[in-house]
Amino acid sequence: MHTIGTSGMWAAFLAVVVVALAIDFLVLRSNGAHRVGFREALYWSFAWIGLALAFNLGLWWWLDVHAGRTVANEVGLEFLTGYVVEKALAVDNIFVFLTVFNSFAVPAEQRQRALMLGVLGAIVLRAILILVGAELVAEFHWILYVFGLFLIVTGVKMLLATNQAPALDDNPVLRWMRARLALTDGFRGSALSVVEQGRRWYTPLFVVMVLIAVTDVIFAVDSIPAIFAVTEDPFVVLTSNVFAVLGLRALFFLLAGMVERFHLLGYGLAAVLLFVGTKMLLAGIYKIPIGIALVVVALLIAASIGASLYVPRRDRDQA
Repeated sequence: MHTIGTSGMWAAFLAVVVVALAIDFLVLRSNGAHRVGFREALYWSFAWIGLALAFNLGLWWWLDVHAGRTVANEVGLEFLTGYVVEKALAVDNIFVFLTVFNSFAVPAEQRQRALMLGVLGAIVLRAILILVGAELVAEFHWILYVFGLFLIVTGVKMLLATNQAPALDDNPVLRWMRARLALTDGFRGSALSVVEQGRRWYTPLFVVMVLIAVTDVIFAVDSIPAIFAVTEDPFVVLTSNVFAVLGLRALFFLLAGMVERFHLLGYGLAAVLLFVGTKMLLAGIYKIPIGIALVVVALLIAASIGASLYVPRRDRDQA
């Protein structure tokens, strides 16, 4: 498969991610289990966004030196567009994560740990999906049209299901864990598993961690094809995707208290999927410039957020 990523670029990306995660783990460990406030979440969100932009700037500089200004501008814009698309679609995960936490009554001070471990698992699973998807696109280019049609169908489904609470009891992973694993009847601090009465028991925190990782991957089935509408380069796809997911924990705590105010955001995200799917289907006839795609995605998200702030939410009983 064709990619701009050299072995050195892959190594640099991996190093940045490992160092960033190590610092995040050390800070989490030094601060201990605690309730994350809005200000702390805001600072961490800025830090993760700043890291992604710094990486994009470094990527642009490297390509500008070694491949020319035209290639650098194109790839830099592709990374930024992919990052914005993935970041926007990741917001939908927050609604599901909040439902998981509330359903299992996860203590506020333990939510950071569950999200940290869940996001780490999600990064690994997403990387596998992206590399498999890139290989399929390289081998069967027509699969992009399948991705486009899939995104349009998913966008329509999202429009119809917006603001409907997910049914966790129908989750096959949750049913499997309840049937196969010995689960404790309550939390054991920050432990994922404990040995009691000579037997290994798994805590609700372990169940929540698994559900977060699996839920993110389920949503990635929608979002990963979307980024292939921006670029087919696996290096740009993977890096922009991972940087978007890295800040998901901070974004959760930033938006968790305001999800009810963004009641129309789901329609904006559905519109993004419909637009990106249409862009894929039209690629053989007309290739929408990346700059225009970035503006359209940003406008759709901004419009749905703005409308949420000005249009009052209807009570579901009256809907």
